[in-house]
Amino acid sequence: MEEDLVVVKRGPYTESKHRGHIAVMDATGKLLYSVGDPKRLTFTRSALKPVQAIPLVQSGAAERFLMSDREIAICCGSHNGEEMHVDTVRGMLHRLGLDESALQCGSHLPYDPQSAENLLRGGGQACTVHNNCSGKHAGMLALAKFLQSDIEAYHLPEHPVQRMIAGTLCEVTGLSADSLAVAIDGCGVPTYGMGLDRMALIYARFARPEGLESNQLRLAVSRIVKAMTAHPEMVAGREVLCTDLMRVASGDLVAKAGAEGVYGVGLPREGLGIAVKVEDGNIRAAFPAVMETLRQLGALSDERQAALASYHTPTLRNRAHTPVGTIEPVFTLRAAVV
Repeated sequence: MEEDLVVVKRGPYTESKHRGHIAVMDATGKLLYSVGDPKRLTFTRSALKPVQAIPLVQSGAAERFLMSDREIAICCGSHNGEEMHVDTVRGMLHRLGLDESALQCGSHLPYDPQSAENLLRGGGQACTVHNNCSGKHAGMLALAKFLQSDIEAYHLPEHPVQRMIAGTLCEVTGLSADSLAVAIDGCGVPTYGMGLDRMALIYARFARPEGLESNQLRLAVSRIVKAMTAHPEMVAGREVLCTDLMRVASGDLVAKAGAEGVYGVGLPREGLGIAVKVEDGNIRAAFPAVMETLRQLGALSDERQAALASYHTPTLRNRAHTPVGTIEPVFTLRAAVV
């Protein structure tokens, strides 16, 4: 059963509550802490992107197409659509001999308000490279070309690219393909549902890949973590927790958000993985929940916690920008019964 994770206060009064679930696992698959139901069926959404990038690296496709760590990072990202993101994706496509019409992710305006305004003021319109998932899709196109398979159908569940991703997910989690819930994500590729604890296990194994069976898999995961932590600006962008958290942590964690209030964090020093699911899907509650989980685990120094305070207890402001309330975490991690 879900539990209260975060409350929304107007003045001193609780106006709303966000309920949800948290799981903290180690890389051996042991549940250490939880809130709510750690086995709650959860679609990983964009928190799966680091896993979806594994076949790109492990197969040799990233090496074949001379992909930099910066480009690997955007393949794992939900980017803001800032100029650096758009230019990076276009550069990847150009190297593949493709243009943005090859992307099957659909289009939307940049998430970054300034970038969206600049685009519209310049007479432009949203296109596929502005989609936050365009980096992931460019990586999938690279893998499709490397495999010499149909690049027009790379997003379909039966395509070799997607079958490789599903197989890799099973290898990382230890789950069978039959046990995964399968649906279609917002960008058109398959998305997978599993117990929240399995998602936490993914991030624990990204934090400590030494326990993965295949050496090639270990090397691929290590490169992905290195790329994401070295280039956090490519994973999201300005004023987004994924980027700010990894930047402030200076390589001490890897983090990725997903739609519908999903968030994953891997802690290499502690060898832990964290997965958060907000029951109503509101991402505004996931950020304080993640920050409070990190605080309770002692994963961030006081200095780092202070640098990220605006994500831990965000201030609510009215239309005149006057502070009128806060969003505050209210849960306590529960130690698993041995």
